[in-house]
Amino acid sequence: MSVSFSDFIMNLKYYRAKKNVSQAQLAEECDCSNGMIGAIEAGRAKPSFDMILSIANALQIHPADLFLRDTSVSRNELKNQIQEKLIDDIKSVLENNLFD
Repeated sequence: MSVSFSDFIMNLKYYRAKKNVSQAQLAEECDCSNGMIGAIEAGRAKPSFDMILSIANALQIHPADLFLRDTSVSRNELKNQIQEKLIDDIKSVLENNLFD
């Protein structure tokens, strides 16, 4: 089993537990069998791209979070920091250069 797939399984279990969702509940949300979620978590089955999207949607996370935990949080934090910095820089440029 590859490290990426092991990470995927670990993150799937983590987010499922965090949302307090059983395999059966997740399977229902993803329109698949309970056995399929169990097989994925056991490493016996690999999900299709559509299944990954369905799982992420059901768990209300970004699909990337199933591969690298909390990537969407980190990405959003970085985006906010950049926006805050750029807004300050833009205001400074406008105040200092355009109206002199």
